[in-house]
Amino acid sequence: MDLVEYEEKKHLSREDAAAVLREVADSLARHNDLTFTREGLRYVVDVADMVDLEVEIEIGDENSLEIEIKW
Repeated sequence: MDLVEYEEKKHLSREDAAAVLREVADSLARHNDLTFTREGLRYVVDVADMVDLEVEIEIGDENSLEIEIKW
């Protein structure tokens, strides 16, 4: 299978960003997968039972939080 990459950047309120994170968390917990649409095609990505989770927080001139899940 060819590599498919999906990246989306949005400028949101903190509350709306939290809602997006809740949606991802609910999908992982309830459905064991992630779903996204790209160029009119719907993709469903199965997520393994065990994953590697990395959380990175950077504090400086520009603060950031990165959450990465690999399996």
